Amino acid sequence: MQTLSSRIDMTDFLRRLETANRRVLMLDYDGTLAPFRIKPKQASPYPGVVELLDELVAQEGTRVVIVSGRRAAEVSSLLSLDRQPEIWGAHGWERLSPDGGAYQQEPEAAVREALTLAEAGVVDLRRTGARLEHKPASVAVHWRGLPVPTVAKVREELTSMWGPIADEGVLELLPFDGGLELRARGNNKQAAVRAVLAETPPDAVSAYLGDDVTDEDAFRAVKPRGLAVLVRPEYRKTAADVWIRPPHELLAFIERWRRSGSAS
Repeated sequence: MQTLSSRIDMTDFLRRLETANRRVLMLDYDGTLAPFRIKPKQASPYPGVVELLDELVAQEGTRVVIVSGRRAAEVSSLLSLDRQPEIWGAHGWERLSPDGGAYQQEPEAAVREALTLAEAGVVDLRRTGARLEHKPASVAVHWRGLPVPTVAKVREELTSMWGPIADEGVLELLPFDGGLELRARGNNKQAAVRAVLAETPPDAVSAYLGDDVTDEDAFRAVKPRGLAVLVRPEYRKTAADVWIRPPHELLAFIERWRRSGSAS
């Protein structure tokens, strides 16, 4: 683990974690709990993650929240925990509760129309091997695993087609690790983190773990109340407080939370 921010005293943070009555651990999925795969349905969690999360979800006083760009039901299926965790999917547009309750916010008509236009314009890109993904409030094109020249071409075409749509103001064009996404403004991972923290007692110890540029707004949202953790094999510029490498440092971090909850 490498500390990146002078505002954080990790010794003090871990001491508070040991004695806290309430803990909130928020985690991204792809690139954080699971390695990236060319075929997203093959992105299973790192060995050991499921067992640790199962124990955390069962702990009284510990709230485990998965915050992902994937559909919430897809995350639940990939994790296959014994107990259903709380999952915010599609960048905050969907929410699954531990009791199985499901909530999905519907985008307004102008957003739906813009997304339909955006999706129709890029259907032909599938000939390059790029993968088109439709979500409740966004459309994404994935190019992971394609040759570098093909990626450059797809990125250029996407930016040319989707840039003007984003300029209309209802959608925003955002990069992620392995593609580009055109997403409705408003809900995002930051909004999900803020909603979770709003339901959390002020004295709770909290942290958010993520890897991608799409997690940066979540890092900024958690920092006033908790710890922002970058999870990546290689360092990149980030707003996070600390950097850990998967899978070993990731497992050690989650194990520390498990032990703290068991001791309280």
